[in-house]
Amino acid sequence: MHPLLGSGFSVILFFLIAQIFILLPTNALHPLDPLTPSELNQVQTLVKKSHQNVSFHYVGLDEPDKPEVLSWLSQNRPSNFFHHRVAIAVVRTNSQTHEIKIDLLNNSILSDIVYGDGYPMLNNEEQKAAGALPLTYPPFIASIAKRGLNLSEVICEVFTLGWYGEKNTKRAVGVMCYYIDGTVNFYMRPIEGVMATVDLDKMKIVQYRDRLMIPVPKGEDTDYRESVQNPAFDTRINSMTMSQPDGPSFTIDGNNVR
Repeated sequence: MHPLLGSGFSVILFFLIAQIFILLPTNALHPLDPLTPSELNQVQTLVKKSHQNVSFHYVGLDEPDKPEVLSWLSQNRPSNFFHHRVAIAVVRTNSQTHEIKIDLLNNSILSDIVYGDGYPMLNNEEQKAAGALPLTYPPFIASIAKRGLNLSEVICEVFTLGWYGEKNTKRAVGVMCYYIDGTVNFYMRPIEGVMATVDLDKMKIVQYRDRLMIPVPKGEDTDYRESVQNPAFDTRINSMTMSQPDGPSFTIDGNNVR
């Protein structure tokens, strides 16, 4: 999948890769291995030198061509073989989306393309910032008071709004809110009838609707945690074990599974 079409899942993957590679020596890299923490820092440094006020939405390996990988394999994996170690970064700056390729071996930017169509995936920082806006927005505060709810028990999350063509679509998200009071399962307690639209480039609420009053569902019996279930989950199933006395039928070598 092209990085511009990704999802928030890539943010989780980004940090997982970083944790894995802390324990791996850089000379053990396979040509298709993900970027190491030092390479991720290298990308960040180069991009920030090239652009001001930049936000990162994707960073990953620009994979080498298959013949190059096969050549590396045929030479018994020499550690100094790399002729192609390139990263690709999708960033947002000045209301524009850039796809930047970075030559990690020569520490230089190979290309910087500005995209007019489409938008990059959301990142954690902007989702958190957009979700916090209603909590200080006077019309929203009035809506919460009108429903007799406690603002400190409200949590908000963002959702994409869809694509309606380049001329009719801005990089905006819808913000929906929930009431925590009495449960950890806040999705069971939506504050319905209230919706805010946030322009992510301006990071401000550009549309707000409070259409109708719908009672917030009660919090009783919505907690899904096993520790609070009464009675407990079904105990009629006998316990079981799984065993591989001869070990697993696969081997792991770095990121290679055989």
